[in-house]
Amino acid sequence: MVLLRPVPGDSVIHRLWAGTKLLTVFVLSALLTFYPGWVGIGAVAAVVVLAAALARIPFGVLPSVPKVLWLLIAFGAFTAALSGGEPIVQLFDTNVALGGLLTFTRVTTLAVVLLGLSMMVSWTTNVAEIAPALATLGRPLKFLRIPVDEWAVAIALALRSFPMLIEEFRVLYAARKLRPRTVLPMRRMRWRRFLFELVDMLVAAITAALRRADEMGDAITARGGMGQISASTARPGRSDAVALAIVALVCVAVIAL
Repeated sequence: MVLLRPVPGDSVIHRLWAGTKLLTVFVLSALLTFYPGWVGIGAVAAVVVLAAALARIPFGVLPSVPKVLWLLIAFGAFTAALSGGEPIVQLFDTNVALGGLLTFTRVTTLAVVLLGLSMMVSWTTNVAEIAPALATLGRPLKFLRIPVDEWAVAIALALRSFPMLIEEFRVLYAARKLRPRTVLPMRRMRWRRFLFELVDMLVAAITAALRRADEMGDAITARGGMGQISASTARPGRSDAVALAIVALVCVAVIAL
């Protein structure tokens, strides 16, 4: 899954202010929370597809779905279909209730649309722009003595650390697979070895994360401290106003329908 890494390119979606994209995700997510029907799901899906077309997102960045996940979805659909409910369709002189299956399909589609909405922000926004946008959006909360800048810096550092830690964990896992392993005759001994290896992997992962955190802290100090992370001159422009107007029209249309 290619996340937290913007897709190279220059489009109207890439040039939008990061705060506009975050507001769009928040508003559309709230819309689907209160109106999780097919009309709302279809409208948000259309917004995601339109944004992907404008940003020229290639199909290669889409995550590959493991076969196990398809099996779990099929099992969930089967168990949901057993609950019955309207509508009822007659098939070969047999009444088949599709209410549970339709509900499961709607919930699954809702999750996919929300995931696509979040991935669009990830694919078109530089991680360095997230913290300044959050600090700007949360500026009114400073009157309540809420540490908005510190929260924005913490979120930005977490987003920057995810790809780095994923690579670290992949290297650790590859090194573990290269270690020679003796064949143990008893299942109890194999389980015992698995638990010991699991503890070793966890300790190595924590050590790698702490080492990376120390290096990142030194780099932040050398560049002027945390204030530089949440500081930026980027502000919303005319295109951001147009984008928010389109989102507002979508919300009004969904509520009206």
